[in-house]
Amino acid sequence: MTAGMSQTRKRRTPLGMRGSLLGTVAVAAAWSMGFAGVAPSAIAADVQSKQWYLSAMQAEEMWKVTTGEGIKVAVIDTGVNSLTPSLKGQVLKGLDATGADGDEYDDYRGHGTTMAELIAGTGKGGGLQGLAPGAKIIPMRITDTEFQNEHSVNAHDSEDAIRAAADSDAQIISMSFGSDFPGNEEREAVKYAQSKGKLFFASVGNNAEEGNREHYPAAYPQVVGVSSADRDGKVAEYSQNGNIVDIAAPGNDIPRWCDTTFQSYCDGDGGTSAATAIASASAALVWSAHPDWTANQVLNVLFDTASRDWKKGTLSKYLGHGLIRPSMNILKGKGDPGAPDISPLTKEKTSGSSASATPSASASSQPAKKEKAEDVAVAGSSTEKDDDSQLGLILGGVAAVIVLGGGAFVLARKRRTA
Repeated sequence: MTAGMSQTRKRRTPLGMRGSLLGTVAVAAAWSMGFAGVAPSAIAADVQSKQWYLSAMQAEEMWKVTTGEGIKVAVIDTGVNSLTPSLKGQVLKGLDATGADGDEYDDYRGHGTTMAELIAGTGKGGGLQGLAPGAKIIPMRITDTEFQNEHSVNAHDSEDAIRAAADSDAQIISMSFGSDFPGNEEREAVKYAQSKGKLFFASVGNNAEEGNREHYPAAYPQVVGVSSADRDGKVAEYSQNGNIVDIAAPGNDIPRWCDTTFQSYCDGDGGTSAATAIASASAALVWSAHPDWTANQVLNVLFDTASRDWKKGTLSKYLGHGLIRPSMNILKGKGDPGAPDISPLTKEKTSGSSASATPSASASSQPAKKEKAEDVAVAGSSTEKDDDSQLGLILGGVAAVIVLGGGAFVLARKRRTA
């Protein structure tokens, strides 16, 4: 969800709607299953005290093992302001793919800066605390519709940014942008990123009520589609769902930069944008702890250790493999990395690997993305609408996610932040 956006096309969740959503349970325990009794994070700054998922995910305990050091994350977004207190020293040279005035450090919405802080912010100056504060950010600036309406821009900025990220030192690509329409050049850029050994996360979108169309690049087989969860586990009717969803991460009730003055943070829902950033940061923590692993192995472990209440190897159309829990690997050593050269998304052999890990006896048992996997049916839930206002999916102590947010459209592909 774009920080500080005021466009009429921006979708916000009406307060009244929240009361009709199903699935109110304490999801915090699900993020950190196996770590009961650990004290909540003692963060003094007000904005950080609102980052509820940090304590739920056992961030401070994980930081005693790794902070994501050695990992670089390419953030494809509205630009990243490298001068916020939380990002000073955290942002490297990237690319401005917009074709307009300015550079990758000129954030025209505040959205990309929020995403970067959620990933690698140090929290200095009372700013947002990143889940992987030891990681570094490589900014890749692209356009939204409003920006395009005001400037002469590069019509191929998305694919150019993806290719630049693939050619960069980044191990992880985080893209909280999307479109309802695939493009051949973008598809080939995504394949190129996979061939270079990158781990690519993207938001799944927020328009189930407007047709629940697949969201790109999240819907490409080589990309990890991320949905959004709140602290109470409420399921939203408009959550885009289906085979596009691979994993869920916290996204609701997360502070963001209010606007491009970067003077204050606002409360609100980060949506699938924030969820994508937090999933990317989770991968950075795991990869930092296992630097010899490939993107496939990092993702296999994130899938393997995700919190779920159903049989491993089946997918929920709302949660994918479940709620992301890097702490299960960082703190308990759990998770099977599987074969280094087999994608857990496509089940295909990948190239571009430089890992030294030895392949396991068998590849991951996860089902290939975009294939018709048996959808999870859980007690007290239904994959069908019970009435006009509810989609029930309660995972027995682990609630299904909700996807919140709105965003801006780009060109004919309707690209938007999520």
